[in-house]
Amino acid sequence: MLTESSDMVPKIKTLNIDDISLSFGGLLALKEISIKVDRNEIVAIIGPNGAGKTSLINCINGFYRPQKGNIYYGDQEITFMPSHKIAELGIARTFQNIELYQGSTTLDNIMCARHSHIKYNVLKSAIFFGPARRDEMKQRRYVENIIEFLEMRAIRKKPVGSLPYGLRKRIELGRALALEPSLLLLDEPMAGMNSEEKENIAKFILSIHLSRRIPILLIEHDMGFVMDIADRIIVLEFGEKIAEGPPEKIKENPLVVKAYLGDEI
Repeated sequence: MLTESSDMVPKIKTLNIDDISLSFGGLLALKEISIKVDRNEIVAIIGPNGAGKTSLINCINGFYRPQKGNIYYGDQEITFMPSHKIAELGIARTFQNIELYQGSTTLDNIMCARHSHIKYNVLKSAIFFGPARRDEMKQRRYVENIIEFLEMRAIRKKPVGSLPYGLRKRIELGRALALEPSLLLLDEPMAGMNSEEKENIAKFILSIHLSRRIPILLIEHDMGFVMDIADRIIVLEFGEKIAEGPPEKIKENPLVVKAYLGDEI
């Protein structure tokens, strides 16, 4: 299980998305979406392709700027905050398409996410003695803990470009954990995986949630996984929220069945 020292326990805040709308030219991607993600909650966003799911996550972590509405993390507005500042607040994400340094090792890919926690400057890192060395060892221990937790010790020194797709998705999850998130955004964490790989990722996501008690907002098309893991499900269609509620209510909602679920469950 992933454990942390007391000084690394994240301060959990509530995410509030208030009436945001996003458009690209004449194309409406999100229309007046309001969502709240509370402490210790797993919220899933589902919907057909093009429903606006990834656009919503891109607004949360600063990749897109909504034309209307506001996003708050705790008591701080983050609507127009730069992405790196949002990450420093503890909001970490994975991507639908893998975004890793293909020529670097598993260890180095995860280490690069520790940049916001490194205390030494360029001069001290050049000397690499005393405080700089101690800080580097601290960061390495944290990363090695993540590698151990995600069962990646055998690939820690391997270039990620040489690894199977499922392991690369696991490395990306590890890189998000290296930011010490207080809110985790997962964009289709199981996309393209076989059954065994999906089981592994599901196990890790549940372990993260149980050990760190952080809220998770995820996009996923595997309805069996979503129905098993989510406390609450939000359904989008053509950029609008058409339903929200616990899994048992969502799977019986006629609008959701017609728009998305069909015979999947």
